[in-house]
Amino acid sequence: MGAGYVGGPTMAVIALKCPQIRVCVVDLSQKQIDAWNSDSLPIYEPGLPEVVSECRGRNLFFSTDIDGEIKRADIIFISVNTPTKTMGIGAGRAANIKNCELCARKIAEVSDSGKIVVEKSTVPVRTAQAVRRVLECNDKGLKFQVLSNPEFLAEGTAMEDLKAPDRVLIGGVQDEDGIKAAETLVSVYANWVPREQILTTNLWSSELSKLVANAFLAQRVSSINSISALCEATGAD
Repeated sequence: MGAGYVGGPTMAVIALKCPQIRVCVVDLSQKQIDAWNSDSLPIYEPGLPEVVSECRGRNLFFSTDIDGEIKRADIIFISVNTPTKTMGIGAGRAANIKNCELCARKIAEVSDSGKIVVEKSTVPVRTAQAVRRVLECNDKGLKFQVLSNPEFLAEGTAMEDLKAPDRVLIGGVQDEDGIKAAETLVSVYANWVPREQILTTNLWSSELSKLVANAFLAQRVSSINSISALCEATGAD
């Protein structure tokens, strides 16, 4: 769910590496889906057009039929925007997870069987708890498993990052059903990623790992900028 910078390339690579799996990217925006179904993709990443061209129509599809594809799916990735809040507690700082919750409501509303729901968006720790709470409110007695599978992509190298990741992180509830769900997702990535590079942990550790990775990157940039200013002031090269 979500045909943006994360959802499109990620699902394209999964379709490329797992030709036996049917992959469908859904979005509310007809314009976005039309672009994915054309030769003018809505985002640019080196290598992406070739992968989409090879897989589209074979086992990779783009659609606005959200209800139908939810019913058809076994695993659902939530790859929607989590913009900074503009009002309320945390305005200007905290992430707004409304889109994730809306996806969870739609999944709970239209599903006619249990699903594995995977957080792919960058979210605050414990967002999975909010998603799971929404899913558990379904009135059909369905059971859902929520996993965290954060992306570690860089613009310009996203396709290579997906084809040859240095690690894939999967977090799930540490009970029998949660571990089984995590292993199901592991089996997808294991089609092209060495098993030792697929790390499994609990939900909160997985969610926090993405935020920590972002924080480390920001600290590195800030540190380099500070050193640059010091060099300017002292004449150091």
